[in-house]
Amino acid sequence: MTFKQLFTSSIGKKFTMGLTGIFLITFLIVHCGINSMIFFNDGGETFNHWGHFMGSNLIIRTMEIGLFLFLLLHIVQGLMLWSQNNKARPVKYAVNNANSNSKWYSRSMGLLGTLILLFLVLHLYHFWTPSRLGGIAGIHSLEETTLSAEYNSQAVHNLYAEMQNVFQNNLLVVIIYVLGVISLCWHLIHGFQSAFQTFGVNHKKYTPIIKAIGVGYSIIICLLFASMPIAFYMGWIA
Repeated sequence: MTFKQLFTSSIGKKFTMGLTGIFLITFLIVHCGINSMIFFNDGGETFNHWGHFMGSNLIIRTMEIGLFLFLLLHIVQGLMLWSQNNKARPVKYAVNNANSNSKWYSRSMGLLGTLILLFLVLHLYHFWTPSRLGGIAGIHSLEETTLSAEYNSQAVHNLYAEMQNVFQNNLLVVIIYVLGVISLCWHLIHGFQSAFQTFGVNHKKYTPIIKAIGVGYSIIICLLFASMPIAFYMGWIA
């Protein structure tokens, strides 16, 4: 397979989707682990420390560039595959018992991916922009006293206070985040096993195990992510 075919052929698209998918699955473990530190309920001290370590470490910042590139490639290739599959069957069968052949979420990866993309844009606006671009004036309404935290004896953006500000008194935003995480969960349940299948891991003995791990991973990761805005809104952490 040539480099061009890797991005243009159907097999090439599936390969890059699988590769980027596994990378993003790994990233979500790290991201969820650090975000879960809000549950230490220590005023955000632990969360802010590790959040700013991730944001200031040169190696991790370099990997962040790769993450954005992989994420963009995953989205583009996914939408191209979805469009390609729809064009391949423009006329639906007269008798179509789709549920007997596949789950609804495996047939709706394009729709779920689009919802996740919209959710991601909102998420980046709320958290990546102020933490990486220094809290551009006018974008957020945090008071100056809550904008700063300390990391390595330097004043830095208070990521924990930012989360409080976004979730604590805004039920609509909390609902949008929870719905976004639900979409992510369905996407992961199919994508986890599909990524391994792309690389030939498809055996009657091992595939059910991979599926079970994928379902468990998807539910645990997404429950943790969904519980964060809910916990702030309900006042379980402060």
